[in-house]
Amino acid sequence: MEIVIIGIFALVAVLVLGFGVSSLRRERQVKLDERLGRYTADYGVLLADLEEEDKQSKEQRAITQALDKAIEGRDFAKNWKDQLARADLKITPGEYAASHIFSIIASFIVGFFIIFGGNVILAGVAGAAGFFWPRLYVGFRKNKRLHNFEGQLPDTLGMWVNGLRSGYSVLQAMEAIAQEAPEPTAMEFRRVVQEMQLGVSRTDAFDHLLSRMPSDDLDLVITAVNIQQEVGGNLAEILDIISHTIRERIKLKGEVRVLTSQGRMTGYVIGGLPIVLSIFLYMVNEEYMGRMFKNRTCGWPMLCCGIGMISLGTAAIQKIVDIEI
Repeated sequence: MEIVIIGIFALVAVLVLGFGVSSLRRERQVKLDERLGRYTADYGVLLADLEEEDKQSKEQRAITQALDKAIEGRDFAKNWKDQLARADLKITPGEYAASHIFSIIASFIVGFFIIFGGNVILAGVAGAAGFFWPRLYVGFRKNKRLHNFEGQLPDTLGMWVNGLRSGYSVLQAMEAIAQEAPEPTAMEFRRVVQEMQLGVSRTDAFDHLLSRMPSDDLDLVITAVNIQQEVGGNLAEILDIISHTIRERIKLKGEVRVLTSQGRMTGYVIGGLPIVLSIFLYMVNEEYMGRMFKNRTCGWPMLCCGIGMISLGTAAIQKIVDIEI
């Protein structure tokens, strides 16, 4: 039995390693294309991106291709695609689904052999928790990227206003932003420019940008640009006023975040301390803490109640400190 488990562990390790190397190669190739694209024409950059996408599709593994076909057209697959685009991860929904499977198996094996010393029940709990690791990683990257984009938006609008006042058109000003702005702003505006060059209307291109970057501040900017396109007016002055408003909002958000930092840390401690303490006690004295997990009549209901109350308390605290501005 142990030989079979070790064999499964070795197989999963090889698959995870191959998946990680493939993703790392793709990410490096994309970064190289972006760096070379700064010194080539926009048409050359677009061709390079199309060739890279074609190469990625040919390099997909058979298992991920099967998963892509199996989940194609499903609502959750479309949602996954949007989430991966917002996180700027160059993987397909099939590969994302495979990462869930690998994470579950790896978490179970690590819990079974290393953390819980052969306890199948607790290893199963660890495997169930492994289902959420890819989602947490994607959510972390998505939130970090959106936060960086929102922080760069006032400076981006400043560059846009300066370009318009220098005599640039809206498209030329966005091309300047795509070349001079930091990431992820440069990448997102580069995509908008490329879509418009391919014949997509400005309104649709901005809608695609908003779907990748669901920001209230960006929504305000896009609404102002679309209205100005319909009724006319001084776009540079409008964007300058919006830029000032966004700067004040960001300043106010920072002040609110500082004032609510104690409440957020309280939520993290209340939610994480009982779990960490339980794992520590189980590793130090398995006989003492193991009674809680082995007793199905009393221990399991107490664990379920404890997890439920911890979740409710953490959610309540996060809701209190989440102040809309």
